[in-house]
Amino acid sequence: MKDGLVIVDKPGGMTSHDVVARLRRLAGTRRVGHAGTLDPMATGVLVIGVEKATRLLGHLALTRKEYEATIRLGQTTVTDDAEGEITAAVPASAVTREAVDAGIAALTGDIMQVPSKVSAIKVNGVRSYARVRGGEEFELAARPVTVSSFVVRDVRREGDDLVDVDVTVECSSGTYIRALARDLGAGLGVGGHLTALRRTRVGPYGAGLARTLEELAESFAVLPIAEAAAAAFPRWDVDERAARLLGNGVRLDAPATVGAEPTGVFGPDGRFLALVEGHGGQARILANFA
Repeated sequence: MKDGLVIVDKPGGMTSHDVVARLRRLAGTRRVGHAGTLDPMATGVLVIGVEKATRLLGHLALTRKEYEATIRLGQTTVTDDAEGEITAAVPASAVTREAVDAGIAALTGDIMQVPSKVSAIKVNGVRSYARVRGGEEFELAARPVTVSSFVVRDVRREGDDLVDVDVTVECSSGTYIRALARDLGAGLGVGGHLTALRRTRVGPYGAGLARTLEELAESFAVLPIAEAAAAAFPRWDVDERAARLLGNGVRLDAPATVGAEPTGVFGPDGRFLALVEGHGGQARILANFA
């Protein structure tokens, strides 16, 4: 089995851990892990590491994410999505496109967002979703997030009282699309929740690279670790001598291009050797793949 990343097109109804378990069987190895979860309801891009590439996962700066989503206006749910019980309903028939656009504009840019209570955030050591399931009343603190793009693709009337808004969102890691749906509905005075969510990009890895589980079952292939690293990190090419020293764990003098962020080091044959960071003029090894 080759080392590398598998960009999975996750189906709805499966947890990220379910996908990892499936890939362990397909790959024939226990060394499989994921970089960031997707809710069971959500579909789309999930980054999976196989064998040595699992050591890349913690260093991947997957801070830029893109989603396609549908927000239903006129209903509030306990989970801020369609899987939760409806807790309030206010007719959205009077909501105009102009009002929707204004509400979305208010949720674009650098904002403070209160995460969905049905999230994995810990409150005094206990997951927020566990407290919700236990019937506990509590509040989560708002956190800074960046919604760099929040675009309406379509607005549809669903019956007399509901409005569905199809959107595309580009945002920072830690942004809850469910919370955007909740806050858009709250700002319009009718409530809102998420009915569909598809992640189309995580960092440099887009939906064009993603394969369904069915496709992987027929032909299991990985994005080679060198290609995966080249797509995700700044590149530093070294000669054979430096490659040999690096393979022995020797710190090399770092060029000015190697800073505090991880940099991928490649040998003269294009082989991926290591992840390093600049430290005191030298390249400190974060993970050695030589």
